[in-house]
Amino acid sequence: MRAYDAVHHPQPLVRRPVELLDGEWEFTADRDAAMALGSVPFADRIRVPFAPETPASGLALDGPVRRAWYRRPLPAAAPGVRTLLHLGAVDRIADVWVGGQHVARHEGGWTPWSVDVTDQLGDTGADLVVRAEDDERDLDAPRGKQEWQQEPHAIWYPRTTGIWRTVWLEQAPAVRIEDVRWSAEPRTTTVTATVRMSPDAVGSRLRIRLSAAGRVLVDDDVLVTRPEMTRTFALGDGGVDDRVALLWWPDRPVLVDGALALVDPRGQVVDEVDTYTALRSVRVEDGRFLLNDRAVRTRMVLDQGYWPSTGLTPPDGDALRRDLELTRSLGFHGARKHQKTEDPRYLAWADRLGMLVWAEMPSAYRPGDVSARRLLAEWADVVVAHRGHPSVVAWVPTNESWGAPEAEHDPRQAELAHALAAVAGALDGTRPVSANDGWETSGGQLLGVHDYEQSPERLAARYADADALSRRLAARRSDGRLADLDRAPAGGRAVVLSEFGGISLGAPDELVTDPLGATSSTAAWGYGNAGTPGELLERYRAMWRAVHDSEVLAGACWTQLTDTYQEVNGLLRADRTPKVDPELLAAATRGR
Repeated sequence: MRAYDAVHHPQPLVRRPVELLDGEWEFTADRDAAMALGSVPFADRIRVPFAPETPASGLALDGPVRRAWYRRPLPAAAPGVRTLLHLGAVDRIADVWVGGQHVARHEGGWTPWSVDVTDQLGDTGADLVVRAEDDERDLDAPRGKQEWQQEPHAIWYPRTTGIWRTVWLEQAPAVRIEDVRWSAEPRTTTVTATVRMSPDAVGSRLRIRLSAAGRVLVDDDVLVTRPEMTRTFALGDGGVDDRVALLWWPDRPVLVDGALALVDPRGQVVDEVDTYTALRSVRVEDGRFLLNDRAVRTRMVLDQGYWPSTGLTPPDGDALRRDLELTRSLGFHGARKHQKTEDPRYLAWADRLGMLVWAEMPSAYRPGDVSARRLLAEWADVVVAHRGHPSVVAWVPTNESWGAPEAEHDPRQAELAHALAAVAGALDGTRPVSANDGWETSGGQLLGVHDYEQSPERLAARYADADALSRRLAARRSDGRLADLDRAPAGGRAVVLSEFGGISLGAPDELVTDPLGATSSTAAWGYGNAGTPGELLERYRAMWRAVHDSEVLAGACWTQLTDTYQEVNGLLRADRTPKVDPELLAAATRGR
């Protein structure tokens, strides 16, 4: 077992030493879902955690793989502790066997999960088998941007099957800390820890030590009287200096490191974990997005999080940091992670680099009872997995009515958006929600508007002031949809131009225009096109100028960070090389 720091640990917010299981596994692509355990040949090899569709996996398979089988040996259980198997994400329904015994079944391709395998490993170890089922015809599944047809079309991308995030082993005592949840209140410079422990921890003592920049802020010791304990701590001396110096800001992201320990009645330490938090708050008031009670106009970029050879999985941990650094170099202080959940190490880097992240639920394609139940269940897991990260400042449970295309006329579809927003409120309650980002918004604290108008003058006129915005929100879009199902003034909600731009770079005669106004071909897709880098820069400057001149927008999000398969409207190419001098783009993004 190795101890990893937060930005390299697969579970940054509750850290013990772990053993990563990434690397070569035995594999079989069961394309027709016809095989059963015991008859699987395991004739191939795959590099975990890369999906079999990707070149990095060593397979680069074409066509659907409705079942994927994985196998590798696991070591013997360590004496005196429990061995936990963690899977960062498996798309989409996974079954796990250890030593031939079925130990777990999990549905949902976007969130981490774990199972205790101690008893199955015993003193000699055993084979681990993972079966992933992912029927591309299942349009009720939360799929994000994954294609269901034979070939990628429009804005849909190659599928991701099976294991696509890190797998690891963790050895933890039977009496242990299971989870730590943090909340903060900058006004009073206090943080609150909610610590969940195993039932047998009752009667032990819980020690919590908090520090920042080498300075001890809290050293607490309390008797554990129930499996879940909540403690609130004042940080610093309460003076003006600490009220400034300890706050988390994009330009000064101060983190508070935590060390937790369980001590048994004999005084022996039985469990220890490392964690961290930050003193920061986010909320919406009077149409403004407030960070630590100060209005911040967000400058974000749409980030779909794909790489050319590895798909949804980063090539390595450094690629995650590199994407965030590139985002910052272009003048953005935030990213909207679009139609995917992101690697926890990305969020750990965002916490340290001071980046603001909108966390989004990958959508289902088809409405109905099945997709609604799946979305509600998996969205709850997404919120729980993300809510501890200070960088996450907003929730996006639904995008552009995907999975609820008749929300204006079908009350069940409208209520689904409300229910997903309510899940975020119930399980977190500390961040604003964009209830249906793009159009047909109802409720929530954020009103996200998608507008790919290519004329900077018309864009500026639509969002110039409160009157112009009211007219824009009250009118139907060119596609017949309402921007806001509430049909009410923006009121206290913060209006964010959460998708705009989308300009491709290439020869105009290589592109065609579809009926919705987007330029596309089999090789390229964009909402507009610039023939040269210079033209792209000038249009970028003009469109951001329209945003900065607005009196009412609380922020904006440019589409997009990188070219992604046939969507070639990135500021960076798929290999992360810039199309225009980043310093010039950054000046325009910042409004200078």
